[in-house]
Amino acid sequence: MDDQESRRALKAMFEAAVAAASPASCVAPHLPERPRGRTVVIGAGKAAAAMALAVEAHWDGPLEGMVITRYGHGAPCRRIRIVEAGHPVSDAAGLEAAADIVRMVGGLSPDDLVLCLLSGGGSALLSLPAPGLSLADKQAVGRALLRSGAPIGEMNCVRKHLSAVKGGRLALLAAPARVVTLAISDVPGDDPSVIASGPTVADPTTRHDALAILKKRAIGVPPRVRLWLEDPRSETPKAVPGAELRLVARPREALEAAAKAASGLGLRPVVLGDGLEGEARLLGAAHARLALETAEDLRPGQAPVVLISGGETTVTVQGRGRGGRNAEYLLAHALELAGRTGIHALAADTDGIDGSQDNAGAILSPDSLSRALALGVRPAERLADNDAYSVFAALGDLLVTGPTRTNVNDFRATLINAPSAENHP
Repeated sequence: MDDQESRRALKAMFEAAVAAASPASCVAPHLPERPRGRTVVIGAGKAAAAMALAVEAHWDGPLEGMVITRYGHGAPCRRIRIVEAGHPVSDAAGLEAAADIVRMVGGLSPDDLVLCLLSGGGSALLSLPAPGLSLADKQAVGRALLRSGAPIGEMNCVRKHLSAVKGGRLALLAAPARVVTLAISDVPGDDPSVIASGPTVADPTTRHDALAILKKRAIGVPPRVRLWLEDPRSETPKAVPGAELRLVARPREALEAAAKAASGLGLRPVVLGDGLEGEARLLGAAHARLALETAEDLRPGQAPVVLISGGETTVTVQGRGRGGRNAEYLLAHALELAGRTGIHALAADTDGIDGSQDNAGAILSPDSLSRALALGVRPAERLADNDAYSVFAALGDLLVTGPTRTNVNDFRATLINAPSAENHP
């Protein structure tokens, strides 16, 4: 496959992964039966508005409620109110909307249904601080966790113990109504207690875990935050009776869809896993070495191999660049490949937003490094400054999709073409 064919193939695989997690197709089969009483729809996440739209399209009966999504991720719902708020750092809009949701689920009866729609991003969007804490407290801790390179499980552990609604608390507030949660997983292992910080499920983590994470990451917090975490009242519920959670889309299913698309294009897909974590640049380099080993085994005429993986890497911010974990993964990938012919790659977030940037990710070609150097861009220096975004922006190789209104975590694919006969010994 030439450069353009390889690029088209990588984009087709990414699009197949995103389509597999589209709320328009994955929500309806998991809807619960209609209750005798009211149906109140709540939720939060980058896919929450699209999930609400799917509920409206398939629900036979009265509906009311509200969901919170990221700015720019709304959908034209008619019965369910859509509120857009800040992500990845919470803002006042999210706080006000979370307080409204608490009021909506109060005073319900056992005949009523609370249908909770959750997806990645919900933890920052559904932000209601614990008693005695402020939004500014949560924002400061959230920013520090983001910069520390903490994985999503650690971030959400801390968030749950600083919240009035996360870690199962929202389900308790909705009692005695029946609570059914539909969730799109964006976390390694599909742990329901981690998705959007599990507002409707029991939390296995403790306040002591949260304190240990802050210590390990050397994160200083306001005195009232530490005092709250040392208070037994900050402990999250370890049981949430009567609540049910249904996973409607998983990262694994998205990778399977991408692999199927690859096979349809005549490629040989190898799925490395859907829960890969760690520093973006380290994983990028490791996957490049695996690609080089795979290339050594290919012979002329053999079908290209594509290495596919998912999960969520992290970036420990040390520089001042624009970053993006998928761009950082890909730039480290490029430096390790060192311009090896026949190898192309794509890394992108399935929600269409790489970290807090305006791109989903980027695409890499064998000539990316040489083109960057010709433009006066020094990729190794940019990587050291956490500024991979600017490298791919200069090359015109950012992958810009806009909000996809779903989120099953990162998608990575490295396509390895067989050598031509004239270039093979």
